[in-house]
Amino acid sequence: MPAAAHPFFLDLGPRRRRFCIHHAPVGAVQRCIVYTHPFAEEMNKSRRMASQCARALCAAGHAVLQIDLLGCGDSDGDIGDASWDDWVRDVVAAAQWLQQRHGRPLAFWGLRSGALLATQAAALMRQTADFVFWQPAIRGDPLLQQFLRLKVAARLHDDGGSPRESTSALRAALEAGRSVEVAGYNLPPGVALGMSSASLEPPSHPGAVTWLELSTRPDPTLLPASTTAIEHWRRAGHRVDAQMLAGPAFWSTTEIEEAPALVHATLAALAPTTSETERAT
Repeated sequence: MPAAAHPFFLDLGPRRRRFCIHHAPVGAVQRCIVYTHPFAEEMNKSRRMASQCARALCAAGHAVLQIDLLGCGDSDGDIGDASWDDWVRDVVAAAQWLQQRHGRPLAFWGLRSGALLATQAAALMRQTADFVFWQPAIRGDPLLQQFLRLKVAARLHDDGGSPRESTSALRAALEAGRSVEVAGYNLPPGVALGMSSASLEPPSHPGAVTWLELSTRPDPTLLPASTTAIEHWRRAGHRVDAQMLAGPAFWSTTEIEEAPALVHATLAALAPTTSETERAT
């Protein structure tokens, strides 16, 4: 089943176009899958892996939509125009567009902070959805802290005599309503504080969850925080299959890297059952 990728702009109103790539299979569609990208430079480092997996999913019979959120990639605006809630609404709009086009069951595929956005979007939609999490962030606050440290580290190596800043001072500026420039990104309070308060909470409509993490260690195990979160999802009624796979942290490596095991595991997790295949034909 050959894959076809169609780039377009999803029009959400004046100056609110979102760049999307729609991967449409030839023949029956098994399910609708919305990809939610990670934050800042992690998005850029992950583009190759996201594209590879989207094409593979499409070839397997799934309709996939990749969306650049407000102020990201080729979408309108810049990150300074955005808020975390804007991004959640973008994901909802992408899911609605894809389901209206294909009318098949919905799944969200989120990488890192994209997993946080996916779960919040699913909660807003109040319908059953499945999830594929790639190295999901359990909470947004450590991601924000890690990002702010980039500015602190840059100042430590600054030979221009600039005053040093702490992450506490940067957070105080954000909480006071001021944007902060970090690593070339104009980080607005609406994004930073929204991400900081986000957590990977299971939506009220249980579905199937594929939880995939990567490690280069010989005998890796899930982190305690991941294990706790997975049990939380299971207690909420979600069916969670968690796997540790061999591969690099491609979203943060200096060079663009690949993790083929992630694509293979994702395809296996979303392979249709016999009954699903019969309903789609």
